[in-house]
Amino acid sequence: MKKIKEIIVVEGKSDTLAIKRSVLADTIETNGSEISIDTLNRIKRAHETRGIIVFTDPDFPGKRIREIISEHVPGCKHAYLEKVDAIAKGDKGVGVEHASRESIVDALEHVREELLESEDELITWDDLMAAGLTGGPDSKHRREVIGRELRLGYMNAKQLHKRLNMFRVTPEEFEQALKALYSNEEE
Repeated sequence: MKKIKEIIVVEGKSDTLAIKRSVLADTIETNGSEISIDTLNRIKRAHETRGIIVFTDPDFPGKRIREIISEHVPGCKHAYLEKVDAIAKGDKGVGVEHASRESIVDALEHVREELLESEDELITWDDLMAAGLTGGPDSKHRREVIGRELRLGYMNAKQLHKRLNMFRVTPEEFEQALKALYSNEEE
């Protein structure tokens, strides 16, 4: 089993169990989206000593938790699960706790680190428009494919632009993801 140096930040006990059956790692639980100052301070301390990977559910509360943590602890690493990989049997909920071992390991192998300070953007809004990732009838589907290819999760166009630059996705990585998108569309 693969050992993870960083401490993985998850939402709850069930997520911790799913992580521990997939990799050797320590976790901090946020206990949902009501993150206390004490929990944020523990996350900050963990970030300073071992680093952290934020690994929340692919839903609105999970996104909100990521934003709260990033605001209080800049420079975090993030792992994303595709929603389809996190759906419970019988479509009764979505979360890390429902993901397969393989999906969890894959997400943790494709961690992205956010930048502390914004530099020049590598991917422009014009690049997104030229690729049909905003403003078109298939834009939502195209963003889903790009998010999956780059392991950034699903997002709207504005969020995609922000994440591409925040996680310093290179033009080469973006081009590779676009090739996968175009190949997918040809099928």
